[in-house]
Amino acid sequence: MNVHATPQRTPAETALIEAFGERLGLLPGDSEVMVQRDGAIEMIKAGFPTRRIESWHYTDLRRLLGKVPEFDATASVRAPDPILEGSGLVTLINGAISGKPSLAEGVSFASLAEKLTDGSAAAELKTYGSDDTIGAINAAFVADGVLLDIAAGTELEKPVELQNLQAGGQTHVRMVVNAGAGSRAVIVERQSGEGAGLVSSVSQLTVGDGAEVTWLIIQEQPETAQHLAQFKAEIGADARLTLFIMNAGGKLVRQEVHVKVSGEGSDFQLRGVNLLSGDSHTDVTMVLDHAVPHTGSVEVVRNVVTGKAHGVFQGRINVHQVAQKTDARMACNTLLLSDDGEFSAKPELEIFADDVACGHGATVTDIHGDHLFYLMSRGITEKSARGLLVKAFVAEVIEELEDEQIVEALEARLDDWFATHG
Repeated sequence: MNVHATPQRTPAETALIEAFGERLGLLPGDSEVMVQRDGAIEMIKAGFPTRRIESWHYTDLRRLLGKVPEFDATASVRAPDPILEGSGLVTLINGAISGKPSLAEGVSFASLAEKLTDGSAAAELKTYGSDDTIGAINAAFVADGVLLDIAAGTELEKPVELQNLQAGGQTHVRMVVNAGAGSRAVIVERQSGEGAGLVSSVSQLTVGDGAEVTWLIIQEQPETAQHLAQFKAEIGADARLTLFIMNAGGKLVRQEVHVKVSGEGSDFQLRGVNLLSGDSHTDVTMVLDHAVPHTGSVEVVRNVVTGKAHGVFQGRINVHQVAQKTDARMACNTLLLSDDGEFSAKPELEIFADDVACGHGATVTDIHGDHLFYLMSRGITEKSARGLLVKAFVAEVIEELEDEQIVEALEARLDDWFATHG
């Protein structure tokens, strides 16, 4: 007979369970919402996933999620100027809407707190499975967030920036965006703050038929923060979603990406940049479902690892049996600039169709000595030469965005990171 002992609860699990009991009366929601919250906390009571769970194999949350801070209703932080000049703004500070949103015509706004209170947002809190720890933490504690609807046919001339700012304590937000058929939009999801906080953030996007959305996730948490995030999207027929992720901060970071390509003729593009330093742990885990014929996707992730940092990229592409003529490609490339740094890459393809073009690859390397010598032989110092080569390695995927304003803004943030960590 095999006996499996139940693991002892970690301090983080205990703290979250106790915090739920203390805050239950303060959380908005009708009976249906509370059913979802109760189910979420039961998942937490069952324990964080161990490394035996495949999707969490490289991120031992039981060990890595350290002290869980208490909620701090008095903490505040100044909202920064938008990354892209002229953007419409929606700002959340420590998990609550701050100020009046500034949005263009054709974009309607609602507070998640209102929709939780009347119960209409109950379905948004459903978790996707037994290993959805981030979704469970968020569903249990989220009290506010953003619901945006971009009307069909609307072409936004200016981007929309969704700012999620933390000043310590716990911050739990959810951002739900619907891009109507034929719409065009650039959305910036900005994750930053000043405190040693615990952040859970879930973004949900629906891309209507024929719509085009560029979504930028810029994560620049302080080196003491713990950041757990999800991006979930469904793409309609003849639609295009370009997702760009930049991780440039945080002590513990887990960014999940779940995308379903559900309309024929649709296209998904992912470009990612992970800038890792200190003793941070950053995990980007993606699951992409090609569920219909004649769709395409390309995912390219570039990583720079310094210090004692540990990075992870897990990417799985599922090609369903009906999804003939799928063209899906994935690459993960890493510059490992420290003997003490680590990077774990696990690209996967699961293909049930027989008429597809799919491929994946991963590389890990240091700066090539010949390239360094070439620059130094022309009077450039070794430090400057290394900086130029590393920046070129990363900037290549930024430039693929092809929007001059976006490229310049992202390269400026790249320069800021290298000025501190280069």
